[in-house]
Amino acid sequence: MASSSTPVHLAVDLGASSGRVIAASIQDDRLSLEEVHRFANDPVRIQDSLQWNVHGLWQSIQEGLRLAGGKFDRVESVGVDTWGVDYVLLDRQDQLVGPVRCYRDARTQGMMERVFDIVPRDQIFSSTGLQFMELNTLYQLAAAAQSKDPSLSIAESFLMMGDFFHWLLTGQRSIEATNASTTQFLDPRTKKWTTDLLSKLDIPTKLFSEPVEPGTTLGSIQASVAAVTGLANVPVIVPATHDTASAVLSVPADEFAPATPTWCYISSGTWSLMGCELAEPKINDLCAELNFTNEGGVQGSTRLLKNIGGLWVFQQIRKSMQRRGDDVSWDSMVQEALQAKPFALLLNPDDADFVAPDDMVDAIGSFAVRTGQSAPASNGELYRAALEGLALRYRSCLGMLERLVEHRIDTIHIVGGGSMNRLLCQMTADACDRVVVA
Repeated sequence: MASSSTPVHLAVDLGASSGRVIAASIQDDRLSLEEVHRFANDPVRIQDSLQWNVHGLWQSIQEGLRLAGGKFDRVESVGVDTWGVDYVLLDRQDQLVGPVRCYRDARTQGMMERVFDIVPRDQIFSSTGLQFMELNTLYQLAAAAQSKDPSLSIAESFLMMGDFFHWLLTGQRSIEATNASTTQFLDPRTKKWTTDLLSKLDIPTKLFSEPVEPGTTLGSIQASVAAVTGLANVPVIVPATHDTASAVLSVPADEFAPATPTWCYISSGTWSLMGCELAEPKINDLCAELNFTNEGGVQGSTRLLKNIGGLWVFQQIRKSMQRRGDDVSWDSMVQEALQAKPFALLLNPDDADFVAPDDMVDAIGSFAVRTGQSAPASNGELYRAALEGLALRYRSCLGMLERLVEHRIDTIHIVGGGSMNRLLCQMTADACDRVVVA
């Protein structure tokens, strides 16, 4: 633990279910992390729209920075990372334009097919190299354009979520490159926006400034924020704002972006992102067929990966249980899963039934009926099914990944919150028949 006089760097780490402010320090060539503040991040349903409570998040971030400022005398920098694809629009008066939608909002349902009627699927992939998912920023903006949402005509600038909080901290607008790569309208080879694609979909290209690289200094915390947090003249330095890009950078592997990868990563949280770090994007027919993605990494690297449903199902089961009056802990869920019958129910965490159900336990019951399986006979079987389904999905994706890189993967590095779930890590090692390092 760092002393009050130790130089620290503050990381604001926002995930799709929680956020935290972490103080990082280096002492005796060892990186130490201390969680200063943790807070929930839950989307809010307003009528038929699912939105992020960005005002509440900003309040929590400032509180975390205030606590850190009171604890450490030498705060050297601040940076924010977040989940991908979601965005904020600002008008010329620097006011929010419209609600900040969650990627699970229903407005993108069926939008991919409507976009493909205008721009063919293969053309989109060849210019962006990105996995096709309805939640991608491209389809969110296309939904806004096709519904004649006035926010697009009012807006003057587009910011990804991390960029938005950097703007609140400094007053400087920017779009960071790794998160920009999750939009499905950035060319991973040139690192430029695919403006032709945007124009064909009636998305105003004036909204998008040139992406900045991780490591860019935006400026110092502005006076209004310093007055609340006590942090004056602290530089705000852009990290890899896509949380997965930052997580992959922390993988303790021997070689950065190797020509022949022998290891892969799983960034395990609400989402699981499984892939390899490469020097160049891999955009070919097989990549398109397997629906893998080429996202940006640090130092111009490419994260060849697949987005997987992750611990979302497991997390939402807990919320369903809490609504039923059972305030079960994470540890209890894992212990009950450990003792439950294996493979009582096989589920795919990427099934559409599990994207945004009103109640996850009910959704799993309906899935069991639809697929001709028996519903879980106990809570333990329910919890175990969520973890086993994820481990089996990892096995499937590992096979695809090895086909793409044309080499056997020997080691799987698991980073992120899911790395602390020892049962899931063991299930992953067993299902994939590989060494797992977590």
